[in-house]
Amino acid sequence: MPILDQLIGPIASIIDKIIPDKEARAKAKLELIQLQGSQELKLIEARLAAIVTEAQSADPWTSRARPSFLYVMYAMILWAVPMGVLAAFNPSAARDIAAGMNAYLNGLPEPLYALFGTGYLGYTAARQWGKAKGVDR
Repeated sequence: MPILDQLIGPIASIIDKIIPDKEARAKAKLELIQLQGSQELKLIEARLAAIVTEAQSADPWTSRARPSFLYVMYAMILWAVPMGVLAAFNPSAARDIAAGMNAYLNGLPEPLYALFGTGYLGYTAARQWGKAKGVDR
C-alpha cells in the first residue's frame, strides 16, 4: 500500500478536528480525495518514500543526518538562555555577540533555510509514518 494512501485517513481526521464548518470540511475532504489520484500526489509519495528509505538506512551517517541537523538548530535556539544571562551582566557584549550572529545568519543563502524546512518536515512526516506503521517507536 502506498505511503500516501495510509496518510489519507489521518489527514481526513485532522480535517475533521480543525475545520469546524461542515461545508468547508466536506470541500477539504473532496479536494483531498481528488488529490489522491493526481500526479501531484504521486510526486509527494515519491518524496516521502525517499525520505523513509534514507531514515531506514543502515548507514549511521545517512539515517541520523536529519535528526543531527535538528539538534544543531535546537542548540542554536537554546543559545538564547546563556545570552540572556550575559545580557543581564554585560549588555554591550551581548549586543555585540547578537549582532555578529545576526550578520552570520543573514549571510547564509535562502536555499539553506528552505533545505532546513524541507528536512524538518520530511523527517517528521517519515517519523509519523513509521509510528503509524508500527516500525518506529
